Amino acid sequence: MDGFAGMTAEPRATAARRFFKATHDLVFHHVHGGQLIYNACWEDPRIDRELMALDADSRVVMITSAGCNALDYLLDGPAEIHAIDVNPRQNAVLELKLALIRRGDFGDLFEFFGIGSHERFKPVYRSLRAGLSASARSFWDDKISFFDPGSLKKSFYYHGAAGMAAWLLGGALFRAKPNIKNHALCLLDADTLAQQARVYAMLEPKIWGKLSHWLIRQRMVMTLLGVPAPQIKLIEDHYPGGLTSYVKDKLRHVMSALPARENYFWRVYMTGSYTLSCCPNYLREENLPVLARRAGALHTHTATLSDFLRKSPGVYSHYVLLDHQDWLAWHEPAALAEEWELIFANSRPGTRILMRSAGLDLSFIPAAVRTRLRFFPERTEPLHRTDRVGTYGSLHFAEVL
Repeated sequence: MDGFAGMTAEPRATAARRFFKATHDLVFHHVHGGQLIYNACWEDPRIDRELMALDADSRVVMITSAGCNALDYLLDGPAEIHAIDVNPRQNAVLELKLALIRRGDFGDLFEFFGIGSHERFKPVYRSLRAGLSASARSFWDDKISFFDPGSLKKSFYYHGAAGMAAWLLGGALFRAKPNIKNHALCLLDADTLAQQARVYAMLEPKIWGKLSHWLIRQRMVMTLLGVPAPQIKLIEDHYPGGLTSYVKDKLRHVMSALPARENYFWRVYMTGSYTLSCCPNYLREENLPVLARRAGALHTHTATLSDFLRKSPGVYSHYVLLDHQDWLAWHEPAALAEEWELIFANSRPGTRILMRSAGLDLSFIPAAVRTRLRFFPERTEPLHRTDRVGTYGSLHFAEVL
C-alpha cells in the first residue's frame, strides 16, 4: 500500500489541482456568465488619457466594463469608440448611461449614477426604454430596481457581483468594528496627505483583524470582485507575502500616498455614492453637453475582442485591453495568440495599446508578440504609482512597430 501511494502521489496531487481549478472556473463562469459584474470601472482614466493622447482621428477598441472610462475618453473627441464586452449586462449599463446623457437632464443622470438611486426610477426608465437595445431593455426591465432608494442596499453600487462583494465586506467590517466607518469618512475628507496618512495609520490596524484576513483568503470573495484564479496565482507566486500582503500594501499606498478627496473609485464602494466634487468625469455637469453631442461616436458590441475584429476589420489606432489577458495567458493561450494576430492585422505602425495586469511584469504577453511592440516603462512606471485605484500589479503601454 505504501509503495502504491508513493507511486500515485504526484498524479493524485495533479488531479486535485485540476479538480480545484475546474471547480473555481465553474463557479467563476457561473457568477460572471449570469449577472452584472462591474457597476463602476476599476481603472484610472486620467492615466489612460495621458498615455493614449486621443484626438479627432482616433479609432478606439476597448473593453466596456461599466462604461465610465469609455465616456471619459469621449471627452477627447475621438472619431469612434467601440466598447466590447462578452457580458451583455456590462453593455446595458453603458447604454443606460448614454440614454440619460442624450436626455440631457443632469439631475436625473446624477441621481441614477452619482447618488446610485432615484425616487422616480421607474418613470424615468420608462421614458428611456425605447432608445435601448433589446438586450439592454431585457436586462433593465428586470433589474431597474437596482436604483430603488427604498431597497435593502439603497444604491446601484451595491448590486452586481463587485457591488455585492463591497456591500458584504463593508457590512462585515462595519458591524465588527462600527468606528471603522467614521475613520474611513475622515480619511475621505482629509485636507492634506499628511492628515490622510495619519488617519490611515489609525485605521489600518482596525481593518486588519482575523475577519478581514479570512475574507481575503476566500476565493468566492475574489470571484465576486471579478478576480479569476490566474490573477490570484500571479500574485501568490510573484508578490512577497502573497495575496494578503499584496492587498495590504496596495491599500496602504492608495490611502496614504494619494489624495483621497479625489479618489472616486474607493469612495463609491465605501459610501455607495459619489459626490459632485468626487466623481467620474461623465457625472460632472459641465461635461454633459459635450458628451451628448459626441454620444453617437460610442458604440457597444456584445462579443469577444477577437470576434469583433473578425466581423469589423479596420485600422484602429488604440486598444484598451484592461487585464483580461491575464486570464487568457493562463487558460486559453491559443485564444490569446489569435487575439494578438487579429490586433496586429487591424492596426498600423504606431497603434497604441494599453494593458494592466495582476502580475508585476510582461510575462503574460507571448514572447513573439513582445518583439512586435515597443514598450514605454519610463512613462508607465511613474504613472502607475499615481493610479487612484491602485490594485493592479503593473501597467503597460505599447506601440505597434
